[in-house]
Amino acid sequence: MLPTRALLSSCLLAAASAFAGQEVTEIPISDWPTGAAALGAASIGVQNLYYTTDDNDAWKTDLIPLVLYNGKYIFFRGTAAGIHVVNRDAIELNLLARARLHRLDPGESEFFEGLEAREQSLDGGAEIRLRGKWGELQSAWLTDTLGRHRGESAELSYRYRFDYGRLSLTPFISWEWYDDDLTNYYFGVSSDEAQPGRPEYTPGSSNWISAGLNTSYALNDRTTFFANMGFGDVDSAVKDSPIVDARNRAAFYVGGAYVFGNALEPLVDYAPERASEWSWRVNFGYSAEDNVIGGIEQGVLDGSTHADTRIGGITIGKLIAAGPRADITGRFAILRHFEAKDGNGRHNSYAMYIMAMSRGLEAWSREPWFRWGFGFGLSYAGKIPISELREQEKEGKNTSHLLTYMEMQLDVPVRRFIKARAVRNCFAGVTVVHRSGIFGRSNLLGDVSGGSDWITLHLECARL
Repeated sequence: MLPTRALLSSCLLAAASAFAGQEVTEIPISDWPTGAAALGAASIGVQNLYYTTDDNDAWKTDLIPLVLYNGKYIFFRGTAAGIHVVNRDAIELNLLARARLHRLDPGESEFFEGLEAREQSLDGGAEIRLRGKWGELQSAWLTDTLGRHRGESAELSYRYRFDYGRLSLTPFISWEWYDDDLTNYYFGVSSDEAQPGRPEYTPGSSNWISAGLNTSYALNDRTTFFANMGFGDVDSAVKDSPIVDARNRAAFYVGGAYVFGNALEPLVDYAPERASEWSWRVNFGYSAEDNVIGGIEQGVLDGSTHADTRIGGITIGKLIAAGPRADITGRFAILRHFEAKDGNGRHNSYAMYIMAMSRGLEAWSREPWFRWGFGFGLSYAGKIPISELREQEKEGKNTSHLLTYMEMQLDVPVRRFIKARAVRNCFAGVTVVHRSGIFGRSNLLGDVSGGSDWITLHLECARL
């Protein structure tokens, strides 16, 4: 069976802090074969901890895109990523970065007027996992890396997996500790925020205990569906907060994922001589007026009327699977946004995604005549790109640092024009970069309906 425990757990990331049970939000993908990757999606329902005046707000639902990769040294678990320091069958030690997805928008209710927004953040730290026939024990320590809640957390969890053919059942129990800063940021009320009916309150540190059951069903070697549930308490200090209404917590998750490469009996796999292949790419271009779908792919290459900006970047890719007509690669891109003349300075965005690259082959030589590809994943921008800010503001819509990422690429072999040995595995062409929400359907992505596009020229070279 596929490593379904990792797949089914991936859907839980979006509810990470709202539910507080990290055992259902973490992605233990250590039992994946090295190089395996997956794409998927999940629908999530989480009990709202904050005070509500409408029964319809008692539950929060969300749609979450999933990007998963288990490499020899690095891994991506949806909205968590890390570096393997030690990675063995019985023990795993990782450096970890994980999105903390608590969020409170004062505009959601009149009751919250006067409160400062509680923002999402990115926590970083270390984790250790111990595995054996007795199950798996996991522990982690994390701290805020963006200076938003300025707090720390610790966690300890245990799970045991039962396999019944294609069906997998994994019960778990977990404990978490939030320090004073973390708990006060999300559940406290400062003196400046206090008003009649909402007094000043400082909860201090908090403890969270949860238990649940993750279930999955492997439809085939590559496709898995899951339905999970978790239940837990609310710390007594948090229960007493004037902005908290819940006495207990619950969450339900339904979704699926598809695995590419290196899992059981791959449909496509490495050609032996390409087993260690990786690539680098540099690109540079301008912000586009039209969307990648419905405009740019039809040849409309006009510059943006919202902002005259430039973008440049470097992308590192690792071959996941190779086939006779298409390759699958896992990619990580660092993009530099040049927006100083539009008043937004220079800043970076980061994308992790999976790319499918197909080839048009010569009938007589079977050599590539051209390549075209499509990639999908997640993008995080240190600052909101100015084109997104202006377009969304004009239409009265939200913005978000974290959005989905799509990429279209078309190129030709450089060796057709330059015979030098140094460029025999290089390609030059056009890359279209696209950031967007999921039509305003994902709270994780800020309920954004819209985004931004850039048209760039690139040079990409592969190395074995």
